[in-house]
Parts: sequence; structure tokens; C-alpha cells
Amino acid sequence: MSNDALFGIHGAALELRSQRMAMLASNIANAATPGFKARDFDFAKALDSATGASAQSATDAANDALGYRVPVQASIDGNTVELPVEQTKFAENAVAYKATLTFLQGRVDTVMQALKGDS
Repeated sequence: MSNDALFGIHGAALELRSQRMAMLASNIANAATPGFKARDFDFAKALDSATGASAQSATDAANDALGYRVPVQASIDGNTVELPVEQTKFAENAVAYKATLTFLQGRVDTVMQALKGDS
């Protein structure tokens, strides 16, 4: 049984969510760095690239969907990180990451029960 048949798009989604979480954490960590440009990627576009007909690795898909965040109000030092926006995006991504992880754990538990013969 291949991973795609067992987990569907959720394996790629988990990897992309993890990469996005690291990127958003980097944005938050650099909120006070002069000239730092906040980056993010379009999750839906990256997931399509990672799971579509010409599927590519999650890293390549994330890089293809990468962009810079345009601030609502620019800072004097050229930093484009808006902490409330980044924190909100991070929290939303964390919830989605946890939901995907919970789904995958349920799939693994179901397979384990089937292998053990539990009813």
C-alpha cells in the first residue's frame, strides 16, 4: 500500500505546514531586524504543486509558491514584519497542522487495528 493511497494529500500537507510554520517563526523572530522582509507561501498553490499530476517535492512546491508579504503600514527601517499579522498566521497554521496530524494519527490507528485484527 503506497503512502498516497493510505494518507492521500495529508502527508504532503503536513510537510508543507511544517515548512510554513518555520517560515512564519522566522518572520516573528526577525520582527526587530532592520530591512528584514517577511516571507510566506501560498499554501493552496504549494499543495497543488506537491500533489498534482506533475507532483514535485514539498520543498520545491513551497519555493515555487514563495513570496514576500506586503505590509499594511511600512516601517521606517524597511522591515515588513507586522507582528500581529504574523502571530495570527502562525496560530492559524498551527491549528491546521494539528488537525492534519490528528487525521493522520487516526489513519495509522485504523491500519494498526486492522493488522492486529481488532474489531
